[in-house]
Amino acid sequence: MPQRKTSVKDLKKNRTRQMHNLDIKSELRKTIKEFVATAATDVKAAAKLLPGVYKKIDKAAKRNIFHKNTAARRKARYAKILAAKKA
Repeated sequence: MPQRKTSVKDLKKNRTRQMHNLDIKSELRKTIKEFVATAATDVKAAAKLLPGVYKKIDKAAKRNIFHKNTAARRKARYAKILAAKKA
């Protein structure tokens, strides 16, 4: 446990940020899971969900939860999943 006042404040800030980032990541995982499950059965519905997945990935990259290249790679993967189902 930190002794100095600033260290205690930093610890509180880090925990708050960690919980905020965890919320964003869990929402993203839920959206992705929904997209993948829908893509397995209904391609048109999955195509409507894809922009939502992109939006959440972009928000995570914007907030430095993911690196921008990681976000681009993930977006490409989900586009590829949808394209494979369409073909």
